[in-house]
Amino acid sequence: MDKKHSRPVYSTESGRLCPGCGQPVSECRCRQNRQQQVVSSARSVTVQRERKGRAGKEVTVVRDLPLNQLELQLLASSLKKHCGCGGTVTQDTIEIQGDQRERIRRYLSDQGYQVKLAGG
Repeated sequence: MDKKHSRPVYSTESGRLCPGCGQPVSECRCRQNRQQQVVSSARSVTVQRERKGRAGKEVTVVRDLPLNQLELQLLASSLKKHCGCGGTVTQDTIEIQGDQRERIRRYLSDQGYQVKLAGG
């Protein structure tokens, strides 16, 4: 691979590196900017429980997030850790296993999102 198209993602000295600024995640400057942008955009995020098409298994679906694909992956990872369960990112939604609506609502509210619980 060409050197100008590659970048380090992990350092043995500092651990994971931010894909935006290249700094260690703990010292990331762009994450703070992103959180300020999320708060300033003030879009309403929808959280709902679904069962349809999943053989009766429940999943909690998070929709209408104003994030790109990489940011969705990072948020999904932190939600899975927070809820202690599995999940995935599909197109522009995050699916978390089980009925986790209240946990996800509290977590996203703490992150500065306006959360709307939908029926389901």
